Amino acid sequence: MNAGLCWFRQDLRLADNEALEAAARSCKAVIPVYVWCPDDEGEWPPGAASRWWIHESLARLGHALHDKGSTLILRRGPAAEVLPALARETGATRLFYSGRHEPAALHTERAVVEALRRDGVESLRFQASMLVEPGSIHGRTGDNLQVFTPFLEAFLKQAEIRPPRPSPPQLPAPLHWPATEPLTALGLLPQIPWHTSLARHWQPGEQAARAQLKSFVAKGLANYDIHRDRPDLPGSSRLSAFLHHGELSARQVWRAAEQASLRSGHSREAFQRSKFIAELVWREYAAQQLLRHPLLPDRPRDARFERLAWRTDEAQLRHWQAGRTGFALVDAGMRELWQTGWMHNRVRMVTASFLVKNLLLRWQQGERWFWDTLVDADLASNALNWQWVAGSSPDAAPWFRIFNPDTQADRFDPEGDYRRRFVPEAGTLGYSRPLIELKTSRQRALDAFAALRGTP
Repeated sequence: MNAGLCWFRQDLRLADNEALEAAARSCKAVIPVYVWCPDDEGEWPPGAASRWWIHESLARLGHALHDKGSTLILRRGPAAEVLPALARETGATRLFYSGRHEPAALHTERAVVEALRRDGVESLRFQASMLVEPGSIHGRTGDNLQVFTPFLEAFLKQAEIRPPRPSPPQLPAPLHWPATEPLTALGLLPQIPWHTSLARHWQPGEQAARAQLKSFVAKGLANYDIHRDRPDLPGSSRLSAFLHHGELSARQVWRAAEQASLRSGHSREAFQRSKFIAELVWREYAAQQLLRHPLLPDRPRDARFERLAWRTDEAQLRHWQAGRTGFALVDAGMRELWQTGWMHNRVRMVTASFLVKNLLLRWQQGERWFWDTLVDADLASNALNWQWVAGSSPDAAPWFRIFNPDTQADRFDPEGDYRRRFVPEAGTLGYSRPLIELKTSRQRALDAFAALRGTP
């Protein structure tokens, strides 16, 4: 039998999934498989919030495949061992899979392809998670566009974004299904039942992703430019987790937003110049940066920041993590993160600035905490965003740009609704005393950076 394996990764959907579509079109039997192996992710295995999301998404993907007459096979272990073994077990002659761009994931892909090649199994790679293949956008001089604005301009000129495709109507099944691990046996759920709180705020899966996209383009897109910085208003798209785990494709989001914008009377050029599209393209920019600079999550792009006089203070780090800094906007953001697995983007910048510049603690500590607690934790975006705040990336906020949490609160949460939602005790005698004095901590940060200026 002409059988093929379809290896699901960060593409946990049936619609606009080129690997799945190609397998269904060219094989007499398709065996969908998901392989869980944290070691394949190198130094960055999925954090606790992401593992909960993956668990829930796999359950829903399994049901969706069942409705197509198929079955999701779950296996544990190194993909370079599991997939060749499954190919031998099923007689599969081809592997269809969606490529990723993280360093460890690329290493795993190469190992899988080589192992299967030795067994005579062909591997076919498709693009699933981004609008374009990372690395495909180029500057006029051949550089890789280190700064976002030139990248955005080049992207809008060079990118060819095809329409999203529907899911296959049916998936051909093998005569005999191979064994599968129970979902619970993968051990994805966190040991501490923190995820029960996440479940009150999110429903992973392709169906929920489509519903959120439909709701956003109908109710939120028109005012996105003016409401996106307000944590007290429902101005965010809340699509990032669905995009990261691949329950939506970036093409689906682009096309839905484009059609809604054109229906509202906007030109295609106005749509492409919108803030929402800039956010989508920032995700592409981050992926290309990670591809070109694999140490982005661990090392500052500006090497001078290795020598900055960072402080070590575990107690202050724990106060920041727990939302007990005495600054209500910072505390609201950190508590929103812990309770919901998500944080408003404006507040992400404020909380990150507070850690890196007011507390003068290393950005990598904040990056790790976000990685573990965000349901949308994406290696490229998380690393680039932290380096942007720290001032160490090529396109970064200047070191002297230090967000004042009180000023930011007055501007973006003017009635205090967001702060009261997550820090109801703010303004009472029971609220935490400020962890630091803002003016003094700002000067300390400026002095630390001044010591680096002019150094190679």
